[in-house]
Amino acid sequence: MYIRAKYVSKVDGAIYWAVWISCVHFLFRSLGPENLLLKGATLKNTKKIYGVAVYTGMETKMALNYQGKSQKRSAVEKSINAFLIVYLLILLTKATICTALKYLWQSTPHNDEPWYNQKTQKERDTWKVLKIFTDFLSFMVLFNFIIPVSMYVTVEMQKFLGSFFISWDKDFFDEEINEGALVNTSDLNEELGQVDYVFTDKTGTLTENCMEFIECCIDGHKYKGIIQETDGLSQTDGPLTYFDKADKNREELFLRALCLCHTVEIKTNDAVDGATESADLTYVCSSPDEIALVKGAQKYGFTFLGIQNGHMRLENQRKEIEEYELLHTLNFDSVRRRMSVIVKTPTGDILLFCKGADSAVFPRVQKDEIASTKIHVDQNAMDGYRTLCIAFKEIAPDEYERIDKQLIEAKMALQDREEKMDKVFDDIETNMNLIGATAVEDRLQDQAAETIEALHAAGLKVWVLTGDKMETAKSTCYACRLFQTSTELLELTTRTIEESASKEGRLCELLNEYQKKLNEYPKSSRSLKKTWTEHQEFGLIIDGSTLSLILNSAQDTVSNNYKSIFLQICMKCTAVLCCRMAPLQKAQIVKMVKNLKGSPITLSIGDGANDVSMILESHVGIGVKGKEGRQAARNSDYSVPKFKHLKKLLLAHGHLYYMRIAHLVQYFFYKNLCFILPQFLYQFFCGFSQQPLYDAAYLTMYNICFTSLPILAYSLLEQHINIDTLTSDPRLYMKISGNAMLQLGPFIYWTFLAAFEGTVFFFGTYFLFQTSSLEENAKVFGNWTFGTIVFTVLVFTVTLKLALDTRYWTWINHFVIWGSLAFYVFFSFFWGGIIWPFLKQQRMYFVFAHMLTSVSTWLAIVLLIFISLFPEILLIVLRNVNHGSARRNLSCKKASDSLSTRPSVRPLLLRTFSDESNIL
Repeated sequence: MYIRAKYVSKVDGAIYWAVWISCVHFLFRSLGPENLLLKGATLKNTKKIYGVAVYTGMETKMALNYQGKSQKRSAVEKSINAFLIVYLLILLTKATICTALKYLWQSTPHNDEPWYNQKTQKERDTWKVLKIFTDFLSFMVLFNFIIPVSMYVTVEMQKFLGSFFISWDKDFFDEEINEGALVNTSDLNEELGQVDYVFTDKTGTLTENCMEFIECCIDGHKYKGIIQETDGLSQTDGPLTYFDKADKNREELFLRALCLCHTVEIKTNDAVDGATESADLTYVCSSPDEIALVKGAQKYGFTFLGIQNGHMRLENQRKEIEEYELLHTLNFDSVRRRMSVIVKTPTGDILLFCKGADSAVFPRVQKDEIASTKIHVDQNAMDGYRTLCIAFKEIAPDEYERIDKQLIEAKMALQDREEKMDKVFDDIETNMNLIGATAVEDRLQDQAAETIEALHAAGLKVWVLTGDKMETAKSTCYACRLFQTSTELLELTTRTIEESASKEGRLCELLNEYQKKLNEYPKSSRSLKKTWTEHQEFGLIIDGSTLSLILNSAQDTVSNNYKSIFLQICMKCTAVLCCRMAPLQKAQIVKMVKNLKGSPITLSIGDGANDVSMILESHVGIGVKGKEGRQAARNSDYSVPKFKHLKKLLLAHGHLYYMRIAHLVQYFFYKNLCFILPQFLYQFFCGFSQQPLYDAAYLTMYNICFTSLPILAYSLLEQHINIDTLTSDPRLYMKISGNAMLQLGPFIYWTFLAAFEGTVFFFGTYFLFQTSSLEENAKVFGNWTFGTIVFTVLVFTVTLKLALDTRYWTWINHFVIWGSLAFYVFFSFFWGGIIWPFLKQQRMYFVFAHMLTSVSTWLAIVLLIFISLFPEILLIVLRNVNHGSARRNLSCKKASDSLSTRPSVRPLLLRTFSDESNIL
């Protein structure tokens, strides 16, 4: 026996591989996505494989399907661009004004050509329009420092370095998986502080995705507990009688279905994972549900032993080994919501076993078998369990030959292979017999309820998007406190719509009814975002089929309003539950909310591959490092081990990131306006001759050395509110929502503050120079001394302004703030104390040292710094006084309330005899 492999052909992406066995005949096998080994795959649970390299070079998926990925841009970046346009207009305005005033001033003959600066003949013959344009460009160059180019470098550094704080946070470390948080992109750090909507998956995100088999029902009989030899596995409250359980053959058929209808494999010892410590069988599978079902069957006496030579082996209750030849596997997908296997029994019978969601199985079984099982399925779903229905059918040999031929033809199809396979699967999975159903528990994650409560208190709307049954998802939503007991639920599901003959008519009625009910709800004068944190009134439940009806309704005048009415209802609901959702529908929901008026910031969090679409669609994508692989974590912007970590990620890190970068942006525009405004005012006193006020070294070093490090340290380390306070009081998150710190009001405040301080710098120094002599030896200071005094006041003022804004001092802050000021003084002495051979002009030689010999200069510098910072100091004092009085009033009110209400608030049973005696 030998095997010879030969590559046959590849047409339209369909690949054939022909295997010559024993030189007798060819076996054709199609290769599909399930056969592809992705990068990093490890050979396990098999000794060898036959491989083929496909899609290489320009036929790789990356080369064929590459297209520019849409870049996610934060709200802060958009604000920066808007501010930049404003400052560019200011730059153009300054250059235009100075150019116009220059030629107005030169209209007087003695100003245009003074006796000491006569024009050459070439200058007189130059075209005047060209001269005006040249002067305009000269002023643009002179004032171009108002555009904070260095801000972009600092912002990128702040984002990159700041992202490490998330990775280093020990609270995000999970001992179970021995991993912490991971930052895949640093461009969206501040966006974590601006989230309006949170879209979350249920299984593996809100729940642990650790499945445990709870119970099952067979032919309408409930089974729970451990198998007994005499009674089977039926559970009753009293003595067991025959009619309280299903037939013994049906019980065994049900358990065999659990052992055979799955894709579970047995984990063996290998060089990758090492030897297993336990002697028990270790099951591995991509779906925890399947492992739970196999373990459930094992608990009741049927043990799956693995697959050998294409035969599935199991051990029955009598410790007998049974082998079933695996003929075909009809794989599960999110559209079919079921999977099936076709096996041949030891007696030669061919059986099909199918398991799937009730909505996918019930329409394909006998109608009279549904009622008894549906009762248990609905009850288990209401209890929060995940349910699956089990069905089977016998296939005649001649019918199997036809099915086998259809399956092979569909798998070997060159075009539309998936559609043809789905059609064949649908034809096969019909006229089945329902055996029973299973109930699997997926426990709620630790602190999931507290996290959702905190997000609600922070003003965020939380939507749950899941593929589970409505009853199961609803139970989970109540358990995690997404829905409160006082929440009135509005349902837009198949159950409510199918009550009428016309689905679209009934949908229109429900939408109008719910809209009217919500409009009757009393409106608050405050913003909607604050009202939903205090009053939880309405919740919406919608399933996938109804959503499809809304999004894909007929294009007539009535149904065109479905989507708009639906969005209005969603916006007025506290929470929304979307069940029976396909992955594409999850992305459609996120996109629909993204396009709402006001462009709310969306965040999606999930753990599986079916959540990748909504993670990529939202503004911020969070991947949970769950048990369904790492697809979500790899495609996300941030990944965390558990859902509970979302609370600190948004309320603490997001809050601080936004506050830091918002202050950084405003501060950069502020200090550059302070820098350039005196230069602009100086032109009015130098005949608009483009004479610079500052030395070239100061112009270059201002943004690079003198003022760069303090704001960078501030933007990385500042904590205006303690992290514990931010996490314990989620309402603080609302204070920065809506890009509050980069709105027009704060921007105007910073701009006017910069204009005030720049005016003080220039005219304060100007009035100082009204005295012709500032030194005892009657020496007169020149224009470079004038500019140096202005620049010194400027550097000290903007640096001390940042020191006033700092609330969280570290040694790094002290080092960079006071070190920057010391470096400026040292550099000024060094730059002016040496005659540099590479400079044609030594205009700053000994200027700074001479300037400091004047007592008047010292007094002027200190006085001008104080005058410039006085409004800021006054504002801080008033703010602290108001906060102190408000805090005292609040504490007094709490104390009086507690004293006045204590006797009535305490329950009667908790009052002691001493309490009663004191009252008497």
